[in-house]
Amino acid sequence: MKKLRWQIFVVIITLVLVGVLLLSQQPVSQITTILTQPTTGGVYTEALIGSMSRFNPLLDRNNLADRDVNKLLFSGLIRFDSRGMPLPDLAEAWGTSQDGTIYNFSIRPNAVWHDGAPVTTDDVIFTIALIKSDISFYPQDIKTLWDEVEIKRLDEKTMQFRLPEPFVPFLDYLTFGVLPQHLLGNIPIDQILNADFNLNPIGSGPYKFDHLLVENSRITGVVLTIFEEYYGENPYIPQMVFRYYPSATAALDAYQQGEVLGISQITSNILGDALNEKELSLYTSRRPELSLIFFNLNNGAVPFLQDIALRKALLTGLNRQRMINQILGGQAIPADGPILPGSWAYYDGVNHIDYDSLAAQSILKKAGYIIPPEGGETLAKDGQLLVFTLLHPDDAQHTALAQYIQQDWIKLGVQINLVPLPYEQLIHENLAKRGYEAALVDINLSYTPDPDPYPFWHQAEAASGQNYAQWDNRTASEYLERARVTADLESRARLYRNFQVIFDQELPALPLYFPTYTFGINTQVYGVQAAPLYDTSDRLNSIADWHLLTRRALEATSTPEIP
Repeated sequence: MKKLRWQIFVVIITLVLVGVLLLSQQPVSQITTILTQPTTGGVYTEALIGSMSRFNPLLDRNNLADRDVNKLLFSGLIRFDSRGMPLPDLAEAWGTSQDGTIYNFSIRPNAVWHDGAPVTTDDVIFTIALIKSDISFYPQDIKTLWDEVEIKRLDEKTMQFRLPEPFVPFLDYLTFGVLPQHLLGNIPIDQILNADFNLNPIGSGPYKFDHLLVENSRITGVVLTIFEEYYGENPYIPQMVFRYYPSATAALDAYQQGEVLGISQITSNILGDALNEKELSLYTSRRPELSLIFFNLNNGAVPFLQDIALRKALLTGLNRQRMINQILGGQAIPADGPILPGSWAYYDGVNHIDYDSLAAQSILKKAGYIIPPEGGETLAKDGQLLVFTLLHPDDAQHTALAQYIQQDWIKLGVQINLVPLPYEQLIHENLAKRGYEAALVDINLSYTPDPDPYPFWHQAEAASGQNYAQWDNRTASEYLERARVTADLESRARLYRNFQVIFDQELPALPLYFPTYTFGINTQVYGVQAAPLYDTSDRLNSIADWHLLTRRALEATSTPEIP
């Protein structure tokens, strides 16, 4: 019996080993996955709304069409991503002294101009001198800043900036398009405005100028070709063609006729027709602008505007979404504070105030505002009627917005008188001189990816700066002061979060909305992204990912067959 048991045990072990061997030798199948990858090729043609003036970043501040083309032709020392984070561009790296007053920059060794000459620190210093000159289209505050910065050339590829005091937002001022000294340095400054360079530019960006499109002695477009020696990532599309059209309607018509693949801006008047184009993808991004209502908190004629409860009631009783839908065609985002959403400094924990007229009336009643004994429909407190004047720009859109505001506040028992003014007068006369009670205005935050709200809300700016509301909150001002000199990003974000909480609590002005920017591109163009903008030309930041052609790539995966 013992011998038999042993033989049975041997047989079982043998069967197990055979089974394992058979399993290990079972057939293997290969599953092949077909992937598509971007490849180089094709021509992209886009309709720009406007006309060509000069291909020179020194002179394009007032021309959107020029800025779009210059975005691809020229480079700055640094650039910013969609969150407002600084990234290297021409600069390979930079460092800051411990006290925040010294910045050292090194330019990429392989950065060259489209004519093959190296990009050097001399080009940067030369460009800054032009920015400060009288021919520059840069605003005076930027010129003043550069007057206060000491610039030192260390060698051909490194340089140093010395600031009179710590100023973390300084990086904002280093995105300017650098110009070639070896081509413009010998031209008298007063002749640069009309220099041939502006029609035949040499830059250092991913694309280089090829030729102008001219019909009947009129410039109708420009052709750019890829710059193979570009220091960064080369785009997939070897040729970019921009054509100029006088209006968004003409641009859409050109798209419908097959003349272009993209439209640089879908304005509200063509939005409906553009949505009906099945092959046209629309991309919408937040613009670097904020529309709001300023209150003059230091105007003795309207002391009730200093009442936080009143300001909260006015915002609660304002149907901002209806304004956006009916007047702006839905092309805006309701604002909850003064910092751009999408920025690294934006705090989404503040209260979002939805429209509620009844709640607004309740706030006013609780704050002591009542219908006066003599009757009427306007609320009063301490014998003073809730009546004040709202200034607004005298264009059709702002007039319609002001009328909506007036209608919503009448429902609360608040009476406002509307006064339209030319925009320049409204800003430089009434706001700058504090000669107003309330004003509907737009703040343009272009070119400033750093969120620094100091100019509009710090105490030091209340008397003669841009703190038009004359908001006097010491705690909020301290947060803004510290954020300007704090290099650590996490600490800065915390300071700005605290500032936004206080702003939300006191509402020194009523944030209305952030307008959006929409552009359209045919579905055969891939890799396009819609990210928050700090300038409308930032929509081209992802140009290296755009592609028209793809190639198939096979990826084989081995898997055992299961019987």
